Amino acid sequence: MNLHWIFCCLWMLCFCSICDAGSSKKEVVKKESAINDLEKQAENSSENEPSDEKKCSLIIPESIKKNVPSDMQYTIFLQLIFNLIRSEYVKNLSECEITEKAIAGMLDSLDPHSSYLNEKALTVLKNQTDGEFGGLGIEITMDEGFVRVISPIDDTPAYKAGIKSGDLIIYIDDECINGITVEEALEKLRGKPKTKVKLKIKRGDKLPIDLEIERDIIKIQSVKTEILDNIGYVRISTFDKNTTKDIKKFLADSRNLHGLVLDLRNNPGGLLEEAVTAANIFLNGGKIVATRGRVSENSKEFFADSGDITNGLPLVVLINSGTASAPEILAGALRDNRRALIVGTRSFGKGSVQKIIPLSEKSAIRLTVAKHYTPNGECIQTNGIVPDIEADYALIKKPDNMFIIREESLNNALDVDKKAKNKKFTDAQNKKAIDELGKKKEKKNNDEEDQELIYRKLSLPEKVDKDYQLNKAFDTIRTIEKFNKINGKRINENK
Repeated sequence: MNLHWIFCCLWMLCFCSICDAGSSKKEVVKKESAINDLEKQAENSSENEPSDEKKCSLIIPESIKKNVPSDMQYTIFLQLIFNLIRSEYVKNLSECEITEKAIAGMLDSLDPHSSYLNEKALTVLKNQTDGEFGGLGIEITMDEGFVRVISPIDDTPAYKAGIKSGDLIIYIDDECINGITVEEALEKLRGKPKTKVKLKIKRGDKLPIDLEIERDIIKIQSVKTEILDNIGYVRISTFDKNTTKDIKKFLADSRNLHGLVLDLRNNPGGLLEEAVTAANIFLNGGKIVATRGRVSENSKEFFADSGDITNGLPLVVLINSGTASAPEILAGALRDNRRALIVGTRSFGKGSVQKIIPLSEKSAIRLTVAKHYTPNGECIQTNGIVPDIEADYALIKKPDNMFIIREESLNNALDVDKKAKNKKFTDAQNKKAIDELGKKKEKKNNDEEDQELIYRKLSLPEKVDKDYQLNKAFDTIRTIEKFNKINGKRINENK
C-alpha cells in the first residue's frame, strides 16, 4: 500500500502540473466579463444541487478506507484500477494509452458534448470553424449507443445523398458502431476526398437504409440569399466566421424589401459569437443571450449594442428539430425581444456551452461548462425554442382536375354577362371533372426519401409552392405587410 501511496502522489503532482499548464494557454472560447447577478444565481443553483458524493454509487474497498485519508481515497482507488489494467488486461497497454483512454472515457460519460481532443481532432475542429474541412458534411451526437444525425449541412455529400435530421447511423463500412465515441465515429466517417464510405441508416420504424457516399472537401457557404416578390430569403446553414458579414452584404445590396425570412431549419450550430453578432443586426438594444455556469468566468451576458440596420423590416424566422445551438440563440433573442415571429416546430434543444481547454500544443479537452438562457430567462437545453406559429413539415400538393363550382356556374345566374373574368365552365369541362372524381389516382412509387431529394433541388419559388413551412413564412410576411398598409391608411384617415 505504501508503494501505491507514493506512486499516486507522484501521479497527482504530474496531473496537476498538466492542468496548470493547460489553464495558462489562451482559451479558444472568447471570454466576456461575468455579470454579478448571474454569478450569484450560478452559485445558488450549484449549492442546491445534490453533491457528487450523494449521487455517486461507487463503493471504495475496505482496505483503502482503513489505510488512506478520506480526501485521497477515490484517487487511490483510481490508481488501483490503473495498475490492474496495466498488469492484468489481455492486451499490453502502455501507461500513455491507459491514461488517454481514461481521460476520454471520463469525459464521454459526462454528457454527449464533452470529449477529449487529440491532435487530429483539434485540427478537424479548427477546419470546421474556418469553414472548410473534409468528410460528409453532417453534425452528429451519440444516442442509444449509435450516432444520431443532428443535421446535414446544405450542399454537402450527406445532404445530396438524402441524409436527414434524426437519422441513426448504425453501421459504418459494414462495422457495427454500437458504443463508440463521437470522435471515433467522426474518424471513421472522414477520409481522403473521392473515397467512399458505406452507411446503414435507421430512420424511424422503417427498415434500415444502405447508402454509399463519396467523401469530399467540405466548403461551407453558410449564407445563401434570394429575393422573391420583394421578400428577402436568407438561408443560414451554419454559423461560421463569415455569416454576419454575408447577411450584412445582402441587406446592403437589396432595395425595396417588404420583409425578410431567416431560414434556420436543419442548422446544426457553429460559432456562438456569429449568432450574437447576427442577432445584433436586427435589434435596437436588449439582451441577446446569457450563459450560466458554476464558476464566474463561465457566466456571461451578451447585449445588442447597435441599431437595427433593417429599420424594423418585418421578420419571420423558420426553425425545426434540426435547429441546434447557435441558431437557437438567434431565434430566442429575436423572439424574446419581440423582433420576429418564429414559425415551424420546436428546435433541437442544444443549450449547453463547451469550452476548449488546451492541455498541450497537441491536445485539449472540450468540457461542458454552462447553459444558454434566452433573454426571458428560459433555458434552451433540452427545451429548445418553441415557435410562435406551429407549422410542421409537409409537402403541399394541389388537387388535379378539381371540380370547381361558383355562383356564375349555375344556370340562369344573375349578372353572369358582367362577369367577364369568371366565365361559366363548358359542359365538356364539367363532364371531364366529374369523370375524374370516379377514377382512382395512380399510386406513385416515389418514397419519402425520393421526395426529399427532389425538394432539395427545387428553386426558391418551387420550394415556396411546395414546402408548407416556407409557404407559411412567406404568407406571414405578406399578411404583416398588408396589415401595416391598412393600419397606416386608417391612421392617415383619422388625422
